[in-house]
Amino acid sequence: MTDEIKARLHWVTLYLKTKNASLVCRRCGISKPTLRLWVRRYQKDGIQGLQSKSKCPIKTPEKKVTSQIEQWVLALRKRRLGSRRIQSELIRLYNFSLSRRTIQKILDQHQQPPLKVSRRTRKTVKRYAREVPGDRVQMDTCEITKQLYQYTAIDDCTRLKVIKLYTEKSAANSLDFLEYVIEELPFPIQRIQTDRGMEFFAHEFQKRLMDYAIKFRPIKPRSPHLNGKVERTQKTDWEEFYSTIDLNSLDLNDKLREWQDYYNHERPHSSLKNQTPWEKWWELSSKAPFYDEVEAMFDESKERFREQNYRADLELQKVKGCW
Repeated sequence: MTDEIKARLHWVTLYLKTKNASLVCRRCGISKPTLRLWVRRYQKDGIQGLQSKSKCPIKTPEKKVTSQIEQWVLALRKRRLGSRRIQSELIRLYNFSLSRRTIQKILDQHQQPPLKVSRRTRKTVKRYAREVPGDRVQMDTCEITKQLYQYTAIDDCTRLKVIKLYTEKSAANSLDFLEYVIEELPFPIQRIQTDRGMEFFAHEFQKRLMDYAIKFRPIKPRSPHLNGKVERTQKTDWEEFYSTIDLNSLDLNDKLREWQDYYNHERPHSSLKNQTPWEKWWELSSKAPFYDEVEAMFDESKERFREQNYRADLELQKVKGCW
């Protein structure tokens, strides 16, 4: 018999003799609920009832992180994704939510080293973003595979993105994509910024922009940093979308549409302080002008057809200035 059982037996026998719980509690230095507990157990099971019972729960909760979930996390880590992006991809690919702390525990258990981020040494980093939705939309194309090109447009302010696949880069496809972008974005476009790709410099494309009261502002040659947002979002498409699908699948366009909706409505952006592009648009929607206001601000006399050759374009600008 242990000392604990002897003490409890003393409490119980003293109570059974005196029938005075207050006296027993004062003399033994215990509370009335404690005394009642051990008296009930003694009356039910005798001395065996005075033994301490295990405090472990009768039913333990199921383990939330299974081996399958760990495999998902580790596979996403191979794509060089951090815990926040892994969390987002788990929801998109597997419809499964997991906290960032749990994701980090899984990575630590499997001894995954932290990601090394290469940063260029600069004295100052200038970040910029337009304050009004639709003030500037960056547009670009990229080759996905042979005879498959992605057209991309992203709003400089809200990061709302529109993407579509074509078999070639051409003026006709640029016109079609322009109509698609205007239909998809919930605000009027004031400017479109592109690189010097010839698919954007056809007169038909530029004339359509003027008809819609949209200014055409191509960037300088060899200056992709000026179109940085669309360049970066195309890299995101490669890392988070095209790396997870079969490019020869018949439902590629449907999957691309799902990815666009996910990017705009569900995927948080660090550049937007973890807001989604749609949340950012909703926050700034009162600043966006109406279509008739954009048309009123547009002065077609100040616009001109741009040349793909940058030097020739500058000479043409000087000539027009002399007029």
